[in-house]
Amino acid sequence: MKIRIKFRKYGTMKFIGHLDVMRYFQKAIRRADVDVCYSGGFSPHQIMSFAAPLGVGITSNGEYVDIEAASTKDSETMKRCLNEVMSEGFEIVSYRILPDDAANAMSIVGAGDYTLAFRPGYEPEDMDKEQWFQGLIAFFERPSVMVTKKTKRGEKKMDLKPLVYGLSICPEGDGEMEGPRLFMKISTGSAANVKPEQVLDAYYGFLGKERPPFAFMVQREEVYTDRASEAEKPVYTPLSLWNSWVRKSDNGQISSDPAGG
Repeated sequence: MKIRIKFRKYGTMKFIGHLDVMRYFQKAIRRADVDVCYSGGFSPHQIMSFAAPLGVGITSNGEYVDIEAASTKDSETMKRCLNEVMSEGFEIVSYRILPDDAANAMSIVGAGDYTLAFRPGYEPEDMDKEQWFQGLIAFFERPSVMVTKKTKRGEKKMDLKPLVYGLSICPEGDGEMEGPRLFMKISTGSAANVKPEQVLDAYYGFLGKERPPFAFMVQREEVYTDRASEAEKPVYTPLSLWNSWVRKSDNGQISSDPAGG
């Protein structure tokens, strides 16, 4: 059976890279006595897939990993068992059983929510933080935002605006993120992945400046799948709430079917 686990990554664990997070979860799953399935062959490994790797230095309230299990206890019991073996900086938020033919999370990711705040000591000198965020939002209201993207084959020009789905200013934050914060919903996943830093760099380039490397605290809030067909307006639903898979009907059309919620 397929299981989707949602978890938080916070505190000093934001400095742990994706490969180390994978190794950590493999050990945590064994310690929690999850009846996880293994691949075949001479070097079996746990069948596990993360939705969207998180960059080093970014905290998150909405990370996902899919696993396959031979059997399982109820969701609340498994959530408690996993949290009992988790180190500070990781917290299991939900544990859900998926349909057997559900697509893995990585293949259906379409968008992500992020909040950003200026790190103390890096605030803009000529205006307050909210005015700076308002300037960025106004900048992205133009018809196109052309940027240069570096790839393995070199550099190419691309329009960033269609991949930025929403920008707004959040109320006063708490904890590390004090003061006004910038919210952004951007394209995430293997098809077209945008990093929050690319959005910031586009605006800094417009201002004729370079982004200070440690000026912002970044937190991912949620990861979404798009329930709509290609011809429809996107309908983004959190991975934790959408047990879906892509099917082809007899006439070859692709559709998304809900299962369990």
